[in-house]
This record gives sequence, C-alpha cells and structure tokens, in this order.
Amino acid sequence: MTKHKISTKFLSIDKVEKIIERNQKIELSQEAIDAVQKCREYLDKKAASSKNPIYGVTTGFGSLCNRSISPEDLSTLQRNLVISHACGVGDEVPQEIVRLMLLMKIQSLSYGFSGVQLVTIQRLIEFFNKGVYPVVYQQGSLGASGDLAPLAHLALPLIGMGEVYYRGKKYASSVINEKFGWEPITLQSKEGLALLNGTQFMSSYAVWLLMKANKLSLLADKIAAVSLEAFDGRIEPFNALVHETARPHLGQIYTAAHIRSLLEGSELIARHKEHVQDPYSFRCVPQVHGATKDAIDYVQSVVETEINSATDNPTVFPDDDIIVSAGNFHGQPLALVLDFLTIAMAELGNISERRIYQLIAGKRGLPSFLVKNPGLNSGFMIPQYAAASIVNQNKAFTMPCSTDSIESSQGQEDHVSMGANAATKCYLVVNNVEKILGIELFNAAQALEFRRPQKSSQLIEDFVAEYRKVVPFVENDTYMHELIQKSIDFVNQCEI
Repeated sequence: MTKHKISTKFLSIDKVEKIIERNQKIELSQEAIDAVQKCREYLDKKAASSKNPIYGVTTGFGSLCNRSISPEDLSTLQRNLVISHACGVGDEVPQEIVRLMLLMKIQSLSYGFSGVQLVTIQRLIEFFNKGVYPVVYQQGSLGASGDLAPLAHLALPLIGMGEVYYRGKKYASSVINEKFGWEPITLQSKEGLALLNGTQFMSSYAVWLLMKANKLSLLADKIAAVSLEAFDGRIEPFNALVHETARPHLGQIYTAAHIRSLLEGSELIARHKEHVQDPYSFRCVPQVHGATKDAIDYVQSVVETEINSATDNPTVFPDDDIIVSAGNFHGQPLALVLDFLTIAMAELGNISERRIYQLIAGKRGLPSFLVKNPGLNSGFMIPQYAAASIVNQNKAFTMPCSTDSIESSQGQEDHVSMGANAATKCYLVVNNVEKILGIELFNAAQALEFRRPQKSSQLIEDFVAEYRKVVPFVENDTYMHELIQKSIDFVNQCEI
C-alpha cells in the first residue's frame, strides 16, 4: 500500500478523507525529517547559550512564565506539564476523531517550527499506522492556549501513561507499549508544550464535520428532490435564469442545477400543475441549501489553512535565529467558523422538517399522514414529531460558543475562544441533521408511492429503489422506530 508522506505540501480535506477512507499508512518525507531535526538542534543550542529565558523552554508555563527552570529539570518540566494538564472530563472522543487528532498533530509538528524530537513524531506515526488511539475526553479545553486538556490525554501514551484503544479494546498504554516494544519517550525541552499547545482537537472535529457536511449537503438536495416529486412540486423555481442571472450566489446556482439534473426526464415534474406556487420549503431549496453550501465552502477554506499550520508556542525559526512567543494556539478562527457551520447545518435540518410537515398535511391528493386509512392508522404522524424535537434541540445548540470568554491562568490567558465546545456542539448538530434527513426520506419515499403509476427521473427512481431494499412501504401502523433507524442508517451509509 502506498504511504502518504507528511510534508510541507498542502493537505486538503479531500486528501485527508482519502487517507482515512483508504486506511493509508503515513510517513515523514525527507524534507520534513530534515526540518524537524534542524529545529531541534537549533533549539538545544539556543537554550544552552542564551542568557535570556525562553518561554516554555527554560521557564514555567502560563502565569508561571517568569519562573526559570534549571537545565537538569527541563525534561521533568515537560513530563509534569503533560500529566498535570490531562484534566479531560465527560464522554470519550470518538476514535474516528482521535485518529484525525493524531494526523493533525503529526502534520503540525512536521514543519520544523516546534522543536520536537524526531522520535516523538515517529511514535505518533506508529500510533496512527497501527491503530493505537489514545483515550481523550470531550470536555476540558478552552480552545485558547491550544486544546490543552485533550491534547495532554493524546500525549500521555508517549510517556507510558494513560489509556489507549487498540482493535476496539481499551488497554493501559503501558500494555500496548510492551506489545510493540516501545520505550516511553523522554520528553526534551519544549516538547510537552509543543504537544499540548495547538488546535488539533478543534481542527480534527472540524475536518470530520466538513467531510460529513459536504456529504449531507448533497444528500439533502437529493432527498428534497424526492419530496418535491411526492408533493407534486414545480420545477420553475429551479430555472437557471433565476440563479445564474438574477442572484448569482455560487451555492444557490449549484443547488438549482443539482435539482434540475436529479429530476431530468421525470414524468411527475413535467405534468400539469393546478397550483401556481409551492411553499418556501420547496420553492426556496436553492436559496437555503445553497447558502449552507457557501457556508461550508468558507469554513473549509479556514480549516484547510489551520491544518496546514504550526499552532504551538513558542514558534521556532532556525533560519531567522529567533524564537517567538506568540498566540498561534488561539482557536478563534476555528471557533467562529464552527459556530457558523453549526448554524448553517441546523438550517438544513430546519427546512427538511418543514417539508416533512407539508407531506403529511393531506394536501395535493396525498392522504393525511401518508396512509390509506388515516384514523384507524396514525401513519406518519409521529415521525414528524420526532423530527421537530430534533430541530428544536439543534436550534438550542446554535447559540454560539465563540461569543463567550472566561479568564484563566491568573489573568495571563484573559481571552479564550471556547472553540472546543463549538466543535463538540457542531458534532451533535450535524449528526442530528442526518437523523432529520433520514426521517424526511422515510416520509418522501412513502408519499411518492401515492403518485403511481407516474414516475420520477431514473436517478430518483433508482435511489428510491435502493432505499426500498432497506425500508418497505407502510400499509398499516407498524413499529416505526425500527424503520426510522433503518432510514437514518441508509442516509449514513449512502455514497455520493
């Protein structure tokens, strides 16, 4: 299998997705190895020769930055930093996100601005390649001095502490170290700080969320097209002139074109319509779905810049003979866009639930609650309740985290981003949107059957035929939870 080489070349979200999906192994390029070793050698020489304190190298951390540390205690200082900052609480971070955290941390350290030992990065690469995932907790980061608590848990196994998952089972890291013959790393000056400073908790969530959001955005179009056909909707709102000439937002243009292509050749969309207009949840799909696409694109541009950056502190520039204590660890760029993504994705769920409501309302020849004998059968009455409940939860989650800041470290860290909370909140919203879309498809496929014998386009008919292999048409009241879950699973597993 071809390995992905970690280098200074641009790492895109698409490239990350391929690495993860193909289960690729990674290795450092020679360029990265040279940069890492050069930086480490420079840092050692600078620390030995400098008469002035160097933050985090020969001093304490945070508000303890004025406390000088003797040379013989520098390794102990870094170890103490890792174990004292491992204060994560709450639920465990999903292993798929931890895997991304390893990749993002390796990438960030590989630029040669962080001063870590080559052996430290190589051990992180071993973790990634062998599927050894440290146990990390979701709560504890302020998203400012880097994601300190979660990254401390990510780093603990390097020094033989903490816990890891290996092949789905949890072990003490010392057990896995013994299994692979790994000796605990003896951290050198600045290494603990390089491992803990950084935005890899936030950015890893952001990468995962973008991969998911891009997929759900396209699926939302497809499911909306099924709903439009089932509702006997009109094609005119998707006319290219409306979008390309009159109001040329890129996401809007793309969404309208996508819906037109999905419905090309449909008997249903081409038939005579008695009604002049559709409700906004159908008529404004290009505008609403398109705005979310534009938001995703902007978020992606910020996140791709972030994952191609060194975000620890201080930053070491060997070629310029300077070590700068600055603030690249501050998560404000990610905090803002993660809040933005939360809002944008919540709106996909919001408009989806409104289409569900229209489908069950007994309009345009569809039976009430989408069953042949409403009254005797409640039919699809309560799936809409479930979707509305999830939408309400999403609306509560759209309250931004990035507008809050709580002072920490005795006032030294007096403004924080709260980007970590923005990340975990966005994760809940995006997974909720997947559930709402699953419920919409459940309703839309049911409603489409009442338009027979007329058919939709070949693309939509094939999509619904695949769905029917998993979720049957509902004749009479049945246990709906199982069917809803199957529908959500179908959306989750559907490939675009």
